[in-house]
Formats: sequence, structure tokens, C-alpha cells
Amino acid sequence: MRRWGLGWGTLIAAGMLAVAVLAVATAPLYAPQDPFNLASLRLLDSLDPPSFLHGGVKKFPLGTDAQGRDLLSAILYGARLSFMVGGLAVVLAAVVGVPIGLAAGYAGGALDAVLMRLADAQLAIPSMLVALLADGVARSVLRRSLLEAASVPILVIAIGLARWPHFARVVRGVAQLEGGKDYIAAARLAGISWFDAALDHVLPNVIGPVLVMFALTLGFAVMDEATLSFLGVGLPPTRPSLGTLIRLGNDYLLSGEWWVVVFPALALAIPVLAANLLGDTIRDRLDPRGHGRQIAQGRA
Repeated sequence: MRRWGLGWGTLIAAGMLAVAVLAVATAPLYAPQDPFNLASLRLLDSLDPPSFLHGGVKKFPLGTDAQGRDLLSAILYGARLSFMVGGLAVVLAAVVGVPIGLAAGYAGGALDAVLMRLADAQLAIPSMLVALLADGVARSVLRRSLLEAASVPILVIAIGLARWPHFARVVRGVAQLEGGKDYIAAARLAGISWFDAALDHVLPNVIGPVLVMFALTLGFAVMDEATLSFLGVGLPPTRPSLGTLIRLGNDYLLSGEWWVVVFPALALAIPVLAANLLGDTIRDRLDPRGHGRQIAQGRA
């Protein structure tokens, strides 16, 4: 591992992230309860402490919430929703941001000025406000009967639209660097069209920075979903994500049932921290001089 410059902290972060993804992916195989199945819930089991505390029950290792749901099962299923929403939102942000950044950086001129001013205008607004605005517009357009079924697509679109400028700026910087090289000029002299040159020669060179940005943005997207759900405009209580679990458990924090909010908060914080640490390491390995960071911040 020294050959790659990976420290123990990075290896631990990668291991934690891999374990978290594997755990939520296989949750239906070993989770003690299906928290979405209302028939399996008993109000008599509500707010039971974790099994390692006095009064705890062995079948509820992390205790239960106010609805009698096994907290371990709720966290596993909730993390599946949070990771799914965050991952799809980052994919959407990349699908929107990469073509815009590629066109702006390679074409330059007026197109670059217009597209980047749009990105700068959105970057001037906190991403959470952009997500709240997109979420509010979608909820005002859709009928109330469709809101619960469309809650996941609404969140994905809201977070994805809030995050695309980050991809656009990184790709634009790389496209500007590649567009000025001799092989691009040779390709244009050989009669290759602008579109084909951008697609065949410039686009492959932005894949590395895009992967780094994907890893870095994933943690923020999961946090965006948790924040929106905590504010009550994300996923409904019947489809509990980690943010929803934290919001519901926050009411019981001062009454002594601390496990209802602490365990979901840890389940959110640890994978996000691991993803950010892993993304920073990948960026440093691919870009040891920090050019990508300067491009993303608009200094290159």
C-alpha cells in the first residue's frame, strides 16, 4: 500500500464504506424486521432500549423507535434509501454538468461565458436553497395523491440540479487545458469536426476528474437528502431514510430515549466521512499538485 501512498486512515475509510454499502445492499437477507411492513409493528414494543441496556430485548439490538420499529432494521433500510437518492442525484448532476462543462471549456467564447455565468449564479446560492426551491416547485405542481410515490424522483432531481455546477466547472477546466494541446489542433486540421474531437479526444481526459468529483459529491448529496428529510420536505415517515429517522428521533432526545436519534446519526455520519476521506485521497493521487482543486474553485 505504500506504493500507492495510502495510509491506514484511507484504508479504514475504504473498508467502512465498503462494509456500509454491502450491509445496506443485503439488508433484506438478515434485517430482524421489515420496517415498511406496518403489520409487523407493535406499539407495545415502542421505545425499547438497546439490548445491551437494562430493559432491552435481544431481538432489538439497537432498540426501537416510537412506532415500535426495530431501529437496526430501520437504519439499514433507511440507509438504502439515502444512498440510492444520493447516488442517483450525483449521476444526474454529472449527466447535466459534464456536457455543459465540456461545451463551455472546448468551445469557449460567448458559449463559455453564458454557461459559466449560469453556473456561477447558481454557485452563489447555497445548494440546500436550490434543492428546497426545486423540491417546492415539484410539490406545488404535483397533486397530493402523487407526492408520496414521487418523493424519491423529486429528491433526486432537486439535489442533482443543485450539484451540477461543480461538475461543470471541473470539466470545463480540463477541457480548456486539453483543447489547447497540439493533438487537438492536429485532429481539427485532419478534418475532424468540433463535436467528434470533443467526444473522442477531450471527453476521455475528463473521466478521471469526474470520478473524483463523483466520490466527493456523493457524501454531500447523502447529507442533502438527510437535511431535506430532517426539515420535513424529503421522504415521508412511511419510507424512513436516515434523515427522517433523525427527525423523528430528535423529539425523544431530551426525554431519555437517546438511541432513537444517536444511532441513525452515526449511521449517516460515518459513511459520509469515509466517502469524503476516500474522495480526497483519490484526488490527491490523481492530481498531486492540486490543479483540479484550483480549477473547481475557478483559479485556473
